[in-house]
Amino acid sequence: MFKKGTAIYSILTGNCPKCQEESMYTFKNPYNLENTLKINERCSKCNTKYRLEPSFFYGAMYVSYAVGIAFAVAAYVITNLFFQADLKTTFISIVVTLVVFMPIIMRLSRNIWINLFIHYDKEASKK
Repeated sequence: MFKKGTAIYSILTGNCPKCQEESMYTFKNPYNLENTLKINERCSKCNTKYRLEPSFFYGAMYVSYAVGIAFAVAAYVITNLFFQADLKTTFISIVVTLVVFMPIIMRLSRNIWINLFIHYDKEASKK
């Protein structure tokens, strides 16, 4: 399920969606806040261009909304259902979760967005 060659692998690791050999990001650590979204221009293995057009990743904002909702629902379920916290504590936990995981949410949404347009190619990984 999470093996190389699947879109899930590329989404979770942030690797090139075409060859899945190297990271798309200049810096691996998403919590390096100055460089969270710095992306390489092309893959050095298969030469895939990551920015297919100017402002390509603006569409990732729509995906980011859905991913943020998923994180917020997870925080709600953990806080309210497992710990039986009151409404105020639940709200605070959702806000804290979204702030803490913001760099990961931004990268995940970009990874999902680019994987909608570029798919894995076995031949590209052999080059």
